[in-house]
Amino acid sequence: MYIHELAGWPGFSWDQSRLATSLAALRYDQGRLFGRMESLGFDLRAEAMLHTLTQDVIKSSEIEGEILERDQVRSSIARRLGLEIGALAATDRHVDGVVEMMLDATQGFDRPLTQERLFAWHASLFPTGHSGLDKIAVGTWRDDRTGPMQVVSGPIHKRKVHFEAPAASRIPGEMAEFLSWYETPAGVDPVLRAGLAHLWFVTIHPFDDGNGRIARAIGDMALARSEASPLRFYSMSAQIRIERNDYYLALERAQKGTLDVTEWLQWFLGCLSRAVAGAAATLDGVLRKARFWQEHAGETFNARQRKILNLLLNDFEGRLTSSKWARIAKCSQDTASRDIDSLVVRGILVRSADGGRNTHYDFVLPKGGRSESQ
Repeated sequence: MYIHELAGWPGFSWDQSRLATSLAALRYDQGRLFGRMESLGFDLRAEAMLHTLTQDVIKSSEIEGEILERDQVRSSIARRLGLEIGALAATDRHVDGVVEMMLDATQGFDRPLTQERLFAWHASLFPTGHSGLDKIAVGTWRDDRTGPMQVVSGPIHKRKVHFEAPAASRIPGEMAEFLSWYETPAGVDPVLRAGLAHLWFVTIHPFDDGNGRIARAIGDMALARSEASPLRFYSMSAQIRIERNDYYLALERAQKGTLDVTEWLQWFLGCLSRAVAGAAATLDGVLRKARFWQEHAGETFNARQRKILNLLLNDFEGRLTSSKWARIAKCSQDTASRDIDSLVVRGILVRSADGGRNTHYDFVLPKGGRSESQ
């Protein structure tokens, strides 16, 4: 049996004593993080939030196997928040839709969560009315006309059913109860409310697709309420992406368990704590980036160099080579080599000793940092 089939659903219970220590530590870490961020100037704080929101949107989609272009996501967020980041990348309506949903949840955390708002979020995720090649019902609850809503894995001839959601006929009543609970303070710690909301919504699974992303947006909205702030400096979705296998296992155990969801909340608090701890790396990166541009304030860089240097200061993956430069900057190999040579002469990049096709370039971090091989 699934939890939505149990007598007493959705009367969740949990052992507060088993959560108290983790919850108190998390609250302390949240306070420290916000204190550090408040000590930054506006520009650095905005850069940290832009980085976090970009990660949140990208990683929430990655959990579902969808890869979004980072520059498009970053530009879409910056445009909507009125942040100056230089040249903005062109964005398509799908990226804009995902960004609009996430920003509406976090920046509008203090507005009521309603059926109409959820329908708008769903429509923004699927602007063409399709999920891949499949036409789906958009901006409305699922109707199960193609069969029960199931979470499955494995090849077509050997599917494993991990979970089956409530029948479509139950959704209006289930969602009315969920939304009433979400908007009614009931003495539950707001952080625990975020974890409960995530589990409850994804168990109802009210849409044809996009339930995971919307569940995480609802969780982010609850976390913003817990902090009474739209400022986001850590990403639960980015941490869930790192722990994706454990995330699905924790969900499956909860959905096949009892209405005592202590174990799920323990996992949720642990994942959230690791997300908050990971925000320290974001802050370090923002400060490193600021130091770099301060040290080189009087120098001239072309648009390609600025783009690659900002990538090196953020989330560059693998080693930097001239061919990778050319591909990212969309330029010829000769142009890439000239760009790189200019930075080597200035001591910003250091050529490896490998030589030949194995030649790559190490980025020299600003003073106070250390040199890293990219």
